[in-house]
This record gives sequence, C-alpha cells and structure tokens, in this order.
Amino acid sequence: MSDNPTRAASERGLERETPQSFAARLALPIRDTRLIVRALTHRSYLNENPDALEDNERLEFLGDAVLDFVVGAWLYQNFPEMNEGEMTRLRSSLVSTERLGEFGRQIEINRALRIGHGEEEGGGRTRTSMLCNAFEALVGALYLDGGIPAVQHFVTPMLNGAMLRIRASEEDRDPKSQLQEWAQARGYGVPHYDIIAEHGPDHSKDFVVEVQVGGRTLGQGEGRSKQAASKIAARAALQRIETEEMDR
Repeated sequence: MSDNPTRAASERGLERETPQSFAARLALPIRDTRLIVRALTHRSYLNENPDALEDNERLEFLGDAVLDFVVGAWLYQNFPEMNEGEMTRLRSSLVSTERLGEFGRQIEINRALRIGHGEEEGGGRTRTSMLCNAFEALVGALYLDGGIPAVQHFVTPMLNGAMLRIRASEEDRDPKSQLQEWAQARGYGVPHYDIIAEHGPDHSKDFVVEVQVGGRTLGQGEGRSKQAASKIAARAALQRIETEEMDR
C-alpha cells in the first residue's frame, strides 16, 4: 500500500492510455509499435503477466548512452563559449535522474506505463526514478527506430526549456557543495547523509538518502546511485531552507 493515500488515490484516478495512444498523442515517429510497448513495460509487469515478452531495462541502458551523446553534442553545437568543464557539469545536470524524471512528467509518460500491481499500490507510477528509466527507454526506442535525428527532434525542445531554468536558478551548481557552504557558515558543521532505503535488484538499485544538518533532517532524495540520491536530497534541503527563510 502507498504511504500517501492522497497520492495513491490520485494515481488510481489517472486517465490511462495504451502505448499506441501515447505514441499518437506525442506524434512519436516510431514505426515499430513493439518498441513503444517494450519501452513502457516495467519489470514488475512481467512478473504478473507471463504473456509479456520483455521489459524496458535493455532499452533504458541504450537510451542512457544515447542521451549522453545527444546532450553532449547539443551543448557543443549551441554553446561555443563553454569550456569542457562547464559542458560536463551541464550535461550531468541535464541527464540526471531528477531532470529526466521531470521530462517524463512533462510528457505524462506515467499514464502509459505498464507496471505490476505492487508497484502501482506503492506509488511507482509517479516515482522519479521509474519515470526517468521509462524516459531513457523511450529514447532508446526512438534511436532504434529513427536514429539520432529522431532523438534530437524529440528531446531538443525539452533541453531548451531545461537550460533556461538551469541558467536562471544556477541549478548546475553542485547542491551538496552549496548546502555544505550554508551549513558551515552557520556553524553546523558538515551535512550528514544516510542511506535509509534501497529498492530493486542488485544490478539496478534505487537508493533513498536523507540529509541532516545540525542533527535536523532537511531533505530526502532518491536516485540510481548513492551520489545521485545525495544530490537530490541536498537540493531538497536547499529548497526547504529557502522556504523557511522567506517565511521568517
């Protein structure tokens, strides 16, 4: 059962759609509809539906590599003034679990996900890591069907919007460094990060990390590595600090 009844009810009330209608809504140029079905199928669905042939993990692996290349090429072509270090930092931000999960929300990929009952009840349909994985798998499907041009056409509008937000709010700065600077400036010492949960098989784990400053829990994050989860937790802490300071 979900630990958030309101969220669970909201998920159950989602207007679901088939992989085919999802592709039609986004006008995806994929001729092989089997690739779309596979990209939207989580491993938990296979456990409960023996007729399903393959989950999206292989496509996710491929999409991750394709995104690294496409985003790197996009930065190189559109920002000639940037040095290698700046491009590396921005690429990391643009392909992070949090960012790709947000891209998944933008296209409402959760409406078409094929997931098992247990994941459904546990809130998996709105989990950032699952949305990220599905988005990567969708990119993998686009690449197999239409090559790099199809991927570029699909992701470029989202990259443009994300870059505007990054530059406006300096999201490309390391949130862990920012949080440490804030904590030490106020005499709290170094923030402490704890892994409080792990999900998934050994080869594809999701980690949940909590950050404490001065003995007080300020943020929590989930990601496919401990480092990624720690960054998301630090960013959540910074957002909470900003809100609290504005309310004073």
